[in-house]
Amino acid sequence: MTASIETTVTSGLELLRGLLEIPSPSGQERPAVDHLVRWMAAHGFAAHRDAAGNAIGVLDCPGKSVDAASHCPHELLLLGHIDTVRGFPRVLEREGRLYGRGAVDAKGPLAAFASAAAHLGPQPGWRIVVVGAVEEEAATSKGARHLIQRRHPDMVVIGEPTGWERLTLGYKGRLLVDVQFQHRMAHTAGPNASAAELAAEYWQRVLGVAGEMNIGKERMWDQLQASLRTFNSADDGLIETADLQMGFRLPLGLTPDVLKSRLIAADGKGAFRFSGEELAFRAEKNTPLVRAFVAAVRSQGGDPSFLLKTGTSDMNVVGPAWQCPILAYGPGDSALDHTPEEHVELAEWGRGVKVLVDALRIATEPA
Repeated sequence: MTASIETTVTSGLELLRGLLEIPSPSGQERPAVDHLVRWMAAHGFAAHRDAAGNAIGVLDCPGKSVDAASHCPHELLLLGHIDTVRGFPRVLEREGRLYGRGAVDAKGPLAAFASAAAHLGPQPGWRIVVVGAVEEEAATSKGARHLIQRRHPDMVVIGEPTGWERLTLGYKGRLLVDVQFQHRMAHTAGPNASAAELAAEYWQRVLGVAGEMNIGKERMWDQLQASLRTFNSADDGLIETADLQMGFRLPLGLTPDVLKSRLIAADGKGAFRFSGEELAFRAEKNTPLVRAFVAAVRSQGGDPSFLLKTGTSDMNVVGPAWQCPILAYGPGDSALDHTPEEHVELAEWGRGVKVLVDALRIATEPA
């Protein structure tokens, strides 16, 4: 007998609390992965940890046998991530809120995925797969990249905080840049600029490049965003060194290679290292998956709306590769991502689970 939805929400919150109690910064996800695998195995999934370290839970369609793959012609993949940024604020429940690292980004959405799929159970003609991916926060997206050649889903939902009424259809691209300036030591009273001054002047030119490229672009989604992440300087008594780490959020149409050329042209005196390259991605709006979620939000009394995010997610990785209907969804306020006050409203989380149950049911109904 299928448990009531309220029982499912209660059980799901126990899963979420358990995941929050287990620190899982990128590269150290194994204990949390094992916890999720055990929970999914106990709730009807064929569950395991894959070669990349991802938690995988599979609900095959009813009647499928080992030699009858045609019984499951379609796959719906719920791709969350189980890693978090560093820092481990105290896990506690207070005034209808659950606090902890990952409550929003993104153990909250992941636990909602597992809970909703377990409640819905196997669906005729569809394989439902829940993934707790590793290293999404590390700019490597190791877990998602491992899946690209191994799964071929018909629909994908990315687990990221959107708020229970909203759907995300796009994420900006990314480029991380480390640049180092070196200069022979000289007396500070002399006319030569120090390495630190060279680096500071270069950052100002970078801001000028971004401003030039953003002329006429009013929406943040369409703009190149530049951030200075770290600035360090030192010397060994002979050579001064200054290191900048910059992060860039790229709009649609701007490739990392084009931006690299502009950054190098702005100053030829630094030594550059590039990483974290992702193209911006925007999903189609008129798809059966989007329609299923819109109907599900409305069924819970919500007013669905759409978001384009200025960050990145595993959608940037799998969206271009799989070319299938895709969106991001999850309860939680993304403004709390990575903050010491990260928390999810318990009532909102429960609504998110109910939306997911309805959306998965609608999306897997026979045409």
